[in-house]
Amino acid sequence: MDTRVAPFLCTSGSPNIRGILLTVYGVFFTVGAIILYSTGPFVSYYGTTYIGISLSLAHAFSILWIPESPLFYALQGREQEMTKVLEDLGRSQDVDKLLKKKEEFSNTNTKREWIELFSIRSNRKALFIVGVINILQHTSGVLAVVFFSAAIFDMAGSSIESHLAMIIIGCFQLLGSVVTPFFIEGTGRKRILAISSAICSLSMFLLGTYFYLDLKDNPIVDNIKWLPVVVLIMFYIGYDSGLGIIPNAIIGEMFTSNVRSKGSTLTMTTSWFFGFMVTTAFGALLEAVGGHVAFWFFSCTCACAVLFTIFFVPETKGKTLLEIQDAL
Repeated sequence: MDTRVAPFLCTSGSPNIRGILLTVYGVFFTVGAIILYSTGPFVSYYGTTYIGISLSLAHAFSILWIPESPLFYALQGREQEMTKVLEDLGRSQDVDKLLKKKEEFSNTNTKREWIELFSIRSNRKALFIVGVINILQHTSGVLAVVFFSAAIFDMAGSSIESHLAMIIIGCFQLLGSVVTPFFIEGTGRKRILAISSAICSLSMFLLGTYFYLDLKDNPIVDNIKWLPVVVLIMFYIGYDSGLGIIPNAIIGEMFTSNVRSKGSTLTMTTSWFFGFMVTTAFGALLEAVGGHVAFWFFSCTCACAVLFTIFFVPETKGKTLLEIQDAL
């Protein structure tokens, strides 16, 4: 998630719709992936790259239309712009609250923000929670599965062509990401995240078991060539309904306002680094120990996400940012 979008949505949305705003971002992420899945097989490699560049440029220019958060305007002393944004959001009653925030953070600076990120207990705890859950998200196997999907289908001997399978999977991804915004405020982040991680863990375990049976030349494999596609569909529905969205969403909810941009940037950079390492090593891991070991590793990672969610991730449903900080 764009590290500018999350803080804006968090400080601009009311507590009862904040989760919806933060998770709906994942829907458009999935739509972009489907566009590439659908056009990639029918254009050249360069054509696919140009499509990706076009989407990225459209995203970059669209950000220019997003106003700064009301808190930013308050800290800059631009009360007229702050008032206008709040009125556009239907929150004109919050003007006095943000002016008080201005007094609270008027003496902050970049160096002090980095210090407070690690010196204030609630920020340290927030950094630990969002850092670990985002690392678990990026090491769940999703990046490796996306980048090596064609190889996975070829290894499994699937009867479905790889590009068609990716389009089918992309549509189910969209289903998973569309469903979450409707339930996140009623069910809560924590429960959805735990269930989603459990589905991902089960999916990766089944996929690993399939490749283990295939390695052992078990005759049952000949009758279940369809299983990898079904398992990946199940994985993506589970991933995009929670594990792929909520860790990004809670980044915007856990930190205090003055360190939110620093905390979100550090968290995303660290988690994507771990994702890069896993994806880079995945190809070598397939050759060295076999696909079954790699997918069982991803299954264990997702199981760790379940346990971490249960014991460490707080429920932020319906809470104001101040209430979340008090809980931390």
